[in-house]
Amino acid sequence: MQCRNEEFMPITDFLVRNAQLYGNEVCMVEINPAEQKSRTWREYELIESDHNDRYRREMTWEDFDRKSNRFANLLLSRGIKKGDKVAVLLMNCLEWLPIYFGVLKTGALAVPMNYRYTADEIKYCLELADCNTLIFGPEFTGRVEDIVDRIPKVGTLFYVGEDCPSFADSYERYSAYCTSKNPGIALTDDDDAAIYFSSGTTGFPKAILHAHRALVAACEVEQAHHGQGREDVFLCIPPLYHTGAKMHWFGSLLSASKAVLLRGVKPEWILEAVSGEKATIVWLLVPWVQDILDAIDRGELKLENYDLSQWRLMHIGAQPVPPSLIKRWKEKFPTHQYDTNYGLSESIGPGCVHLGVENIHKVGAIGVPGYHWECDIVNEKRESVPQGEVGELAVKGPGVMKCYYKDPKATEAVLGNGWLYTGDMAMQDEDGFIYLVDRKKDVIIMGGENIYPVQIEDFLRAHRAVKDVAVIGIPDERLGEVTLAVIEIKEGMTCTEEEINNFCLDLPRYKRPRNIVFATVPRNPTGKIEKPKLRQIYSGQESLVAAQIK
Repeated sequence: MQCRNEEFMPITDFLVRNAQLYGNEVCMVEINPAEQKSRTWREYELIESDHNDRYRREMTWEDFDRKSNRFANLLLSRGIKKGDKVAVLLMNCLEWLPIYFGVLKTGALAVPMNYRYTADEIKYCLELADCNTLIFGPEFTGRVEDIVDRIPKVGTLFYVGEDCPSFADSYERYSAYCTSKNPGIALTDDDDAAIYFSSGTTGFPKAILHAHRALVAACEVEQAHHGQGREDVFLCIPPLYHTGAKMHWFGSLLSASKAVLLRGVKPEWILEAVSGEKATIVWLLVPWVQDILDAIDRGELKLENYDLSQWRLMHIGAQPVPPSLIKRWKEKFPTHQYDTNYGLSESIGPGCVHLGVENIHKVGAIGVPGYHWECDIVNEKRESVPQGEVGELAVKGPGVMKCYYKDPKATEAVLGNGWLYTGDMAMQDEDGFIYLVDRKKDVIIMGGENIYPVQIEDFLRAHRAVKDVAVIGIPDERLGEVTLAVIEIKEGMTCTEEEINNFCLDLPRYKRPRNIVFATVPRNPTGKIEKPKLRQIYSGQESLVAAQIK
């Protein structure tokens, strides 16, 4: 069900098509396990769907299209026009995607926002993207109230949920009075569609501008890689504000298949959702995979209690994947296909590089160029390096951003001749598979020697007691930088610095961590290690509870 490139079909038309062909079929389910109370999954299977159920809600393709049209017409009635910017600040919920598509149908730009943003960060991003409208949920009322008098350009605020605050209008109330007729705004492939924000790991977030052609490309890439068909069910757990989760769901949109939004990441909730909703495709982040496997090992999860027979694919993205983790996964789930996806918000999320389900023998690599993508590995002069040498990964394809919005200097630093220079250091093996070595800015230079933290992290994760690990560089008067490993231990287990030191004897001497700290490894909502936070915590310390490897 792929669209033809020779005749552009905007992504909103896929929704219209699905509503026309499969209007009465359920397309989206929201599950909130925190509202489950005493209900069991066996009981749930016997209960007729209740659209007002706080625990489980569902929506048909016809509902989806109608709701998006109503919101589009509500925006148009408030003077929103093509090219305007509408910010979306919501937790994952059934309203999220109809609101997103409603914005697109007006010709305005959707501007999804990170739910972890503070009030000041929300204000910063609203101003950076020139937003004149904000739609937000109850979790953000306090933060929005803190800035509402300081965002004069945001003239329209809509609230999704009960108990609408006085400074906003109710989304449900006002959209209910709007027509469900498609507004019919013409869209082209080069029209601006959305602004996403970078993760801000190097400072304040940048505003990433994408055209409509990039959204359509994401649909095609995702379905080409994972083969979604009409009978598939995609379990979506990561936040929809991020390109990754949404663009993986685009494969469900293209194939007109069902998706499930799970609001929670506990291992038992994930397996219950897979079992109860008959999910066939699940996208997980490394910490969640680790938690599931650890819960199984501790006997807290018993696989025989769940119906997982239909689950065909587990895939991971957003961060490097330790090969030892996938080896453990395949021991527990030997019939699963596995894939890993590499992407950036600047390249419309997942899939500019992917492993491919047929290449599990290459676990550890991020893969080969994705569907309709090209890749190169270059030196500082942006010249291709010989195979086997480390350089910066560059990607080229239909999902590359148009620019960093209102930031020509930052744009020029990463775009050139159609190539996006990712800032990730990588190498290519003799078979053409690309291995991610590390972020360019995370490389540690110790006494003139380049050290790539990911290599040390992958090694340490193989230790029986290590749940997670992050390696950073901290200042050293003699060597410039030395390595520090922040190690998070598995629940119920213990480990000493001496054990880690002995374990690291199998590493080359220069790669052995000079400092070891046992602490929680912080990750952002998309699973990426927050290394700037760790550098801030540890780089300024004069003394560390650390082991010096002599």
